[in-house]
Amino acid sequence: MIGKISGRLEHRGPDHVLIDVRGVGYIVHVSDRTMASLPPTGQAVALYTELLVREDLLQLFGFLTLIDKEWHRLLTSVQGVGAKAAMAIVGTLGAEGTSRAIALGDANAIKAAPGVGPKLAQRVVMELKAKAPAVMAMSGQVGQGQNAQPTPEDMADLEPLITSDAPTPRPKAAPPPPSATAEALSALINLGYSQGDAASAVAQAANDAPDSATAALIRAALKLLAPKA
Repeated sequence: MIGKISGRLEHRGPDHVLIDVRGVGYIVHVSDRTMASLPPTGQAVALYTELLVREDLLQLFGFLTLIDKEWHRLLTSVQGVGAKAAMAIVGTLGAEGTSRAIALGDANAIKAAPGVGPKLAQRVVMELKAKAPAVMAMSGQVGQGQNAQPTPEDMADLEPLITSDAPTPRPKAAPPPPSATAEALSALINLGYSQGDAASAVAQAANDAPDSATAALIRAALKLLAPKA
């Protein structure tokens, strides 16, 4: 299994990139969201990857974060959701948006992805709703922003691959802290709420106020979880 590729970005296609790894070119299919986040052609790049194996086909799909990759894996476990449809969902909503939509049972949000109809969107929500809390918690453990950008060691290995007239590769930025939704979810679970109830409340709170900080999300979620008089 090819889980990650690091090399030089050789070419950009409409839905894929070509990454040169020591003279071997790998075609990696990516979403528009991922494509927009990649460096210019000629620079060092790294992507987490998922290998699709069929009798007559081998395809690599690339992701900036482990959470994106995990959602892609889960989505393709749903009957009728192929690798490209899963890529479209994660590419349209992002990992947090996908988590939120599924935790809330919001099939309309899933349906916004190109090529995903209402019946398939409903099936995705029904089959994956119970798994959304674990992925949301995972984003807190590894960091939603943890990405596949080349490490200093990668950069040293890749230095001979970067031509002298190519732009200087940008240094890897420090990963941002875990997302507010992941931190709020973890806090509610620590308070004794079940993963399912906590995930639904946090997702609803984040949906109502997308830019809320962790403390505000926790307060809002607690209000939603409070027993109704």
